[in-house]
Amino acid sequence: MLLAKRIDSLVVEEKFRGPPMSGNGGYVGGLFSTVIDDAGTGNIEVTLRSPIPLDQTLQVIYQSDTHATIVQQETLIAEVRVDHFDLQVPSPPDWDVVEAAAADSFSFGENLNDLLIGRQGFHPICFCCGVEHEDGLGVYAAPVETSAVGVSSDDNMNAMVAAIWPTKQVWADENGYVPIEYLWTAMDCPSQFAYLAGGIRTGLLGRISARVHARPMSGETLMVVAWTIEVQGKKHFAGSAIFDHAGKCYSEAKTVWIGTQ
Repeated sequence: MLLAKRIDSLVVEEKFRGPPMSGNGGYVGGLFSTVIDDAGTGNIEVTLRSPIPLDQTLQVIYQSDTHATIVQQETLIAEVRVDHFDLQVPSPPDWDVVEAAAADSFSFGENLNDLLIGRQGFHPICFCCGVEHEDGLGVYAAPVETSAVGVSSDDNMNAMVAAIWPTKQVWADENGYVPIEYLWTAMDCPSQFAYLAGGIRTGLLGRISARVHARPMSGETLMVVAWTIEVQGKKHFAGSAIFDHAGKCYSEAKTVWIGTQ
């Protein structure tokens, strides 16, 4: 990993929100990863320490070429470091299974979030999963049976969700690819939805580690899959991955959700 140029500061635009007043954890993870991985290949861990301010300048402080902190004045916002994490990625479910389950997505339910009564979905205005977001990614993950991918209940992957994700050509970077930040974003909310599918309402995202094997072209229709891994005290571990129609894995992530609601 070679960093071509150090970055002094970053801004998370308001459209990239997760909760109403904070950045989407996956998006900011992808954005923050670029401070030590401008090639976008990943194997980066981003730990979120405070809510992510929107439309405000954040400073980047390098501890080394492989470790940086993101701060706003005296407040530590996030830590970024190299992480060659291990993750067992299951085979994706059949495309028709995911399409058939789509209507049951937690993005569509009414009054799922006690803080947003009368709104649609668990995170109504989230850039990743919110159906009320005016320009979101539209990753609407729904529960699927783990038996659909040959996973037994003894494998700890006892809850799984998936979404068909039609990317848009207008999102393309200068080379026509889906932006790195959008890949990280798409692997965020589904991993929380996997716990919802298992009957657990987790707290906020505490950490996301991701790597990108290859970049899909913008306009390609993809599948996002997420599954629960294990619970250790207040830490809820989950995995997620993005596939093409042939089952090629473009990217994968491991997330840690803190506490329960």
